[in-house]
Parts: sequence; C-alpha cells; structure tokens
Amino acid sequence: MSFQRQESKNALAQNPDFDVIILGGGINGIGVFRDLALQGLRVLLVERNDFCSGCSAAPSRMIHGGLRYLENGEFNLVQESVTERDALLRNAPHYVRPLPTTIPITSWLTGTMNAATSFLGGSGQPSRRGALPIKLGLSLYDWVTRKNRTLPKHQFHSAKTTRKERPWLMQGLRCSATFYDAWISHPERLGLELIQDARAENPNAIALNYAELSPSEVRFTVKDNLGTERFQITGRALVNATGAWLDQTIAALDPEARTKEPLVSGTKGSHLILNNPDLMTALDGHMIYFENEDGRVCIVFPYLGKVLAGSTDIRVDEPVRVRCSPKERDYILASLARVFPHLNVSKDQIAFSYSGIRPLPKSTQDFTGRISRGHATKRLDGHVPQFCMVGGKWTTFRAFAEQTTDDVLAELGATRTVSTRNLAIGGGKGCADAQDEPAQALARKTLVEEYKITPERAAHLAASYGTGARKILEYCDQYPNDAPLVVGSNYTHGEIAYLAEHEFVVTLADVVLRRTVLAITGQISSEIIDQICEILAQHLEWSPKETSYQRTALLTELDDFHDVSPLVLDNRNNIRK
Repeated sequence: MSFQRQESKNALAQNPDFDVIILGGGINGIGVFRDLALQGLRVLLVERNDFCSGCSAAPSRMIHGGLRYLENGEFNLVQESVTERDALLRNAPHYVRPLPTTIPITSWLTGTMNAATSFLGGSGQPSRRGALPIKLGLSLYDWVTRKNRTLPKHQFHSAKTTRKERPWLMQGLRCSATFYDAWISHPERLGLELIQDARAENPNAIALNYAELSPSEVRFTVKDNLGTERFQITGRALVNATGAWLDQTIAALDPEARTKEPLVSGTKGSHLILNNPDLMTALDGHMIYFENEDGRVCIVFPYLGKVLAGSTDIRVDEPVRVRCSPKERDYILASLARVFPHLNVSKDQIAFSYSGIRPLPKSTQDFTGRISRGHATKRLDGHVPQFCMVGGKWTTFRAFAEQTTDDVLAELGATRTVSTRNLAIGGGKGCADAQDEPAQALARKTLVEEYKITPERAAHLAASYGTGARKILEYCDQYPNDAPLVVGSNYTHGEIAYLAEHEFVVTLADVVLRRTVLAITGQISSEIIDQICEILAQHLEWSPKETSYQRTALLTELDDFHDVSPLVLDNRNNIRK
C-alpha cells in the first residue's frame, strides 16, 4: 500500500470531522477539492475507483474554446472556454499546447440558413456548413477572443493553396480555414497534480481513491474498497461531483433530496488511437476538424507519436462502463476514409481505443450535438446541504470548480482568500511557455547535462512531468541499477517505483492506464507488464497471488475496454526484438 493512502486513512481515523466532503474524483471533483483546500477548509475527496478513471479519462484531449457552441448562441460558454483554455496554456504548459486546426470546406453557402436557425434556438440535425457560415463563425470566435489574445486569428486559404499544402485531402474542396485551439497530452496526470498541489498547501485536505461514501443516521460512512475498514465522518456540506452518475448518487446519499426530474443525461463518445505514419505526415501538426455525412463534427490530430481520431456522440440510458463498439470504430474509420480518400486507414492500425460517457445537462434536443456543454451547480436540501455539479467539460473544470467553491463558501459563511485563475499546476510551475520552443529546448538540454541522460529521456521526462522531472531523476539516481523497462523504452524501473511510492497507486492499471501513457500510445506489451508487476509487487508489498490477480485484471480491462488483446501484447514483444 502506498504511504499516501495509509496516511489518508490514519487522518480519517484521527479526525473524522470535515468542512466539506466531495464525492467523485474526476476532474470537476478534483478541481473543487483543490479550490476549497486552498481556502483553508478541511476537505475530503472520496473516489470509488482511481482518480480521473471515468469520464475524465476519456476526453477528446482537446482544450478548446468551443467554436461550434457559437452556432447554438452560447456566447458566454465560448467566452468562458476560451478564457480557461488560455489559462491552462499558462498554468500547465507542460501538458497543454497550442493546436493549429484546419477545416476543409466543400461548398460556399450550404448551411447558412440552418446555422442562423440554430443560433436563434432551433433544434434538429445541422446541414453541411459552407464557407460563409464557417467564416461568420470564425469571425465571431475571433471577436469573442479579442481581449488578451493568446493564439493567432483565423485565416482562409484558397483551394489551390489548400491542395498544395494538404494534397491528401478529399477532392471537391472550395477552400479551407485554419484557426488555433489547444490539446492536452496527459489529462489524468494533470488531475493528479491538482490533488498533490492541494495537499501540499493544506495538509488537512485528504484525497482517498478506491473508497465509497454512504449515509448513516447522523454521519457518513467511508468504506475502504480494498479492505474491511470503515470510518464514520461528518461534513457541513457535500459536493456531488459524480458526473454521469449524479442522479443515482443523489438518491443513494439522501432519498429526501431526490429531484423530480433527472439532472443529467449522458452521451457516449469513443475515440481511436492509430499507428499510421502516412496519416501523421498528412496532418503535418494540424488537427483536421470536419463534418461527417450525418452532420456530426469529427476530429483527427497528432497525439504523442500516434494519431487520435474521433468522436461519436450516442445517447445512453444508464451510466455504465463503456467501450468503443465495432459500429463506432467503423464510423470513425469511414469518416477518415472520406476526408483522406488516398490513404489506407484500417482497423489493423488501431493501437488503442477508449470510450466514456459525457455527463451533459438533461435535454430534449433530438441531435446530441445541440446539447449544451455548459455547467451549473444545483443546491439540494437534506440533513447536509448537497451541491450537485451538473454538466461541464475538461476545458472549463477550473471555472466550474470556482463557481461551486463560491457556492459552498457562501453556505458555510466563509470568504474566498485565494484565486486559482493564474495558479500554476504541478510541473507547470517554472515551466517554459508552451509556445517558447527555444526555452523548452534549453530546459531539456539542462536535464541532459546535469543528470547525464539521453536527449530522448530528457524529452520524455519534461513532457511527462514538466519541472517535476527533477524529482524523478533525483529518485532514479538513488535507485539500484536503474534501467529502461525494456530496450528502447523511455520509462525506467526507478521511474515506475517513484510513481508507486508517491502517486496514490493502488492497482497495476493505475500505472499502465493513468500514471503513464504506455497503454494509450501502444507501447504497452506483455514484457513491460511483467516488468511493472515486479516493481509494484516490491514497492506495494503484493503477494504472488495479488500480483497475478493484478496482471489478469489489467489484461481483461485492456481486452474488454480498449481493444488490446493478450495476443496483441505478445506480438509487441516480438516487434521490439
């Protein structure tokens, strides 16, 4: 067991009284945890699985202003999204970077009336958008972002210029448009760093993964899902940040607080990670943002040496663990074939797939793309007042957390003392600006010279931990016989040991799926899994039986939910050899 987890349980036993209890360790719950902790409150965060393991582990990995929200007339949401995007570019430059985005356009006027109808509150499926509505939308986007502009304004390119720069795009192009947003490389790690920052500033803030909260007569019970321990605790306010499970959680925690109508309705979004060098070359560092034949906006962009493509948007009736279905896989591949007709994009190039449920506000919209990505906090009465976080998205988590925190502070008669708007996150502290490549190159060179490591390992550490890379390297310097997990891997035995001891690791999947990018980038193999098992068994004191269980559980999860079978993992060993 990691020392942080034992430390958290000891603190629960010693002092069970909290100002605020937060249920749900996704990015919204974590954001509130950090914000309330920084205000000096005693806060407890309870997550039934691992931190950022649900919907927060399955985003499109875009940090964006929400261009298409303009079509729905959601100016305030776009303004907030752009502000938060720019804040993350400043506060987490190790993970959030600019992303030039190109829209291929095949008509001039199509969709103009449809876009106007949508802007005025119309519903239904949008028609194909031509150059005019896209030009109007991008002009509005530039206008919304005019103050304190961080990224360049949009540009239009003729068909001739577009064809010259992007010869792989489909025929029939009238023109193209390019604007800028951003992408995030390690979303789960950013969530973890928020927790670590909160605990560093406020030792009275406790975060516990693999635990559940249930009501008792005058208190709440926290159950350790890894054992039999139970803790009776109290709280003056409760934040329900369980996302797609919000309505079920309301009913379970306090039946008297049950709402007449559901607050959330989910849609399923699936993505593919492709190993396709030709497609990577065709993208040339850009995201291609395009409409599929059904009017759904799709994306494809370079992601950590692979290509990320998505997304679907399918209504779901019940919040459950989901996977990318064969139908969704074929939908995404077909969309890519339409946009890049001369490239071979096939299912055998899929290195990883993932899917999650978006916790959207309850809506009667027929077309899921019309459902707002906005957020709101709803207070419910009960024996403890409950603040429900409805909706939200990755880009706006800080603003949503700020809103919720202010509501909770008002309830408790407290005032805000710290703003998080310009607060650097984790390894973003002292990190070079994402757009300052010379400064980033100098930082990597300094790591090479100080720690006698290869430029490739320095780049890996800087990208994975920002300025936190030094802590990893100092630990690895003292680690006996530190070496790469396998030949060619940038991850080392000492690095994995550090994660096990300092980052709330409980399971093998925590390391493979969330503390590292081994799985999502297609690097994971049977050999690497065996190496990590051995390290975790030593540092978390697993028995041979527990080690075997952890390995089997990971293999099952990779196969069932990410389309990575044991055979694929074995074949990757052969590729390395």
